[in-house]
Amino acid sequence: MSEEYETYKLGDWELQSGQKIENAHIAYKTFGDPKSPAIVYPSWFSGAISDNFWLIGEDKFLNPKDFFIIITALFGNGQSSSPSNQPAPGPFPKVSFYDNVRAQHELVTKHFGITHLRAVVGWSMGGAQSFQWATQYPEFMDIVIPFCTSAKTSLHNKVFLEGVKSSLIAAKKLSSAGTGELGVRNSAEAFTWSAEEKNAGLRAMGRVYAGWGLSQAFYRHKLHETALGYNNLEDFMVNFWEKWACSKDPENLLVMLQTWQNGDVSQQEPYNGDFEKAMASIKAKTLVLPGKTDLYFPPEDSEYEVACMKPGVGTLDIFPSIWGHWAGGPGDSKDDVEWLDKKMSRFFADNGPNGVDSLTEKIKNMLG
Repeated sequence: MSEEYETYKLGDWELQSGQKIENAHIAYKTFGDPKSPAIVYPSWFSGAISDNFWLIGEDKFLNPKDFFIIITALFGNGQSSSPSNQPAPGPFPKVSFYDNVRAQHELVTKHFGITHLRAVVGWSMGGAQSFQWATQYPEFMDIVIPFCTSAKTSLHNKVFLEGVKSSLIAAKKLSSAGTGELGVRNSAEAFTWSAEEKNAGLRAMGRVYAGWGLSQAFYRHKLHETALGYNNLEDFMVNFWEKWACSKDPENLLVMLQTWQNGDVSQQEPYNGDFEKAMASIKAKTLVLPGKTDLYFPPEDSEYEVACMKPGVGTLDIFPSIWGHWAGGPGDSKDDVEWLDKKMSRFFADNGPNGVDSLTEKIKNMLG
């Protein structure tokens, strides 16, 4: 699959925060025939568009022969509008999941002329965007499948992300300005990173993340050696986690961290902070797939999300995996990819277009 992608110009993009991204654009890549049922598949924290390819293929349920698949990139990922592709260093506007999904909606409707989606699916921050779609545009899709994610960033998740953020900005001798903020920004130098600062900050962040992305059981069973082929723990820390972190831009990461920390589908009209009301507004059939050993998004949080939905809307199933958050992506666990692919296939089959149950449809057809 090609690494190339396209961009759609949004103009000066007004944000929930009251700020705006000047000359904003959203990056995307499509697979399949635009006449096929459309699926939006947003990117995740730090992920490039190509990092979503693992779930797409003629051997997968997300088959370009069956669907028109639109991968969208988060603001801050380095492909959509981000600090790294702005004209000059400086403060990047405060963006939310709402702002990202509104941009995706404009791409889908104005650029592609699509008036209804078959589904929105996503892992991690991509899954949070699928929840956002379901509450921001409840009538717009038949199906939503968020995996290893949440509709509202929990307090524990915010604490975890504070550790990630603080390890990164400590290399600049800065401290966090608080949960949900970008960090300390007292001078122009705060936005420019020397090679030494980048190296130290990103490597530290990678090591902090190593304790969260995968579960205790993953390390106990030494899957970093037996499944991923690393020689030992230090080899894994350096050549998997540090390598991943050092491939990123620190200012981009800070934008996405801030977006994630503030995730909450109720922070929009007409819910005004009422989370239960927001979840009850979801009309698309929703398959929520948490990971049994996910340290970010434990199954009990997902159970509450589904309980807040109206009867018959939400379904919960749990990845029976020791891969922690990585059970849901980015494709390293082959058994989990197969499990997810089968769950998606079955859920689509059970929920026909426009929310019609496929069994009911079959019975109607049989009866004429």
